[in-house]
Amino acid sequence: MEGNYVELVGFIAENSGLEVSEIERKIEAKQAKLAGLISKEGAAQVIAAELNINFDKQEIKIKQIVPGMRKINLTGKIVNLFPIREYNKNGRSGRIGSFIIADETSNIRVVLWDENHIELIAKGEIKQEGVIEIVNATIRNGELHLTSFSEIKASGKAIDNIVMEKPTLTKKISEFNANDNVSSRAFIVQMFEPRFFYTCPECRKKAVDNQCQEHGRVVADKKALLNFVIDDGSDSMRSVVFSEQLEKMMTKDEIENPELFAVKKNDLLGKEMIVKGQVRVNSLFGNNEFIINGLEEVNMDKLIEELEK
Repeated sequence: MEGNYVELVGFIAENSGLEVSEIERKIEAKQAKLAGLISKEGAAQVIAAELNINFDKQEIKIKQIVPGMRKINLTGKIVNLFPIREYNKNGRSGRIGSFIIADETSNIRVVLWDENHIELIAKGEIKQEGVIEIVNATIRNGELHLTSFSEIKASGKAIDNIVMEKPTLTKKISEFNANDNVSSRAFIVQMFEPRFFYTCPECRKKAVDNQCQEHGRVVADKKALLNFVIDDGSDSMRSVVFSEQLEKMMTKDEIENPELFAVKKNDLLGKEMIVKGQVRVNSLFGNNEFIINGLEEVNMDKLIEELEK
C-alpha cells in the first residue's frame, strides 16, 4: 500500500502542523531506533500517536488506510453489495455480510461478522448505493473487518466522484500486501501442470457435469488455470493465471496437450515478464497469492526509455 502510506504521512502532517519531510524523518528515525523491526507504516502510526493524533477520533479516507491500522472511522458509498453467506467451520456457524465501499480516494471490501450489522443488510437498511458511516473498524488482509465493537449506520452525507478503480502500483514482491493491485518485473522460476474446470455460459459460475445450480442443465465451457511461481530477487510468490490471460502465454493446444505443454514450459522457465494483477489471500492455506490479469515480456528498449525519463 505504498500510495496509502504517502496519504497517511500527508494526513499526519496536516493534523500535526509539521512538514511532510519532518514526519518522514521522524518515521525513518523510529525505524532505525527499532533496528528495522517495524514497517514504515507501523512507524508512521507510532509517530501519529506520539503527536497525539488518534485515529479513533478522526475520520480518514480509504486511501490513507495502511496495514495494522485499528479503530478506523470513515464514510463511504456502497458500490457492490454481496449476498449474505452462511458458514459452518470448526464447529462454529453463522453468517457473513460483505460489500465494497468507495469514497473520493479509493475503494475497499468491508466484512461484517456481527449479527446485528448483518441484519441491517437483511432488512434493507444498508443497501446498494447507500452512503454509510463506519466506526472502529480494523484492517485485516487488505479488508475492513467490523466486529460487535464496531458501529455502522446510514449517513446523510453525499459522496460524489467516487473512485471505482484501484491504482496499479509498481512494487517488489516483498512489498506486496493483500488486495494490492500491483505490477512487477519478475522471472518465472517454477511451473505446474494446467488444471481444468467447467463454467456455466450464462453466469460464469462453476458447473459440474453440465449442471449449473442457478441455470440447471447447460453446455458448460471448459476453462483452464495455471499455477506458477514468480521471483524478482526480493521474494517469490505463487501466481495464478486463468484462461483469458493464459491464452496470451500459450496456445490452446499447448495448454491441453501434455507434450506440447512440456516444450512451452521449458521455454517459459527463467523468462522475465512484467506481471500485473491483484494480491489475494488463499482461503485454504491462508497465504498470499497473485491473481494475474495482465502479463507481457520485458521490452528492453521501452524499459531503457522509461529509465531515462
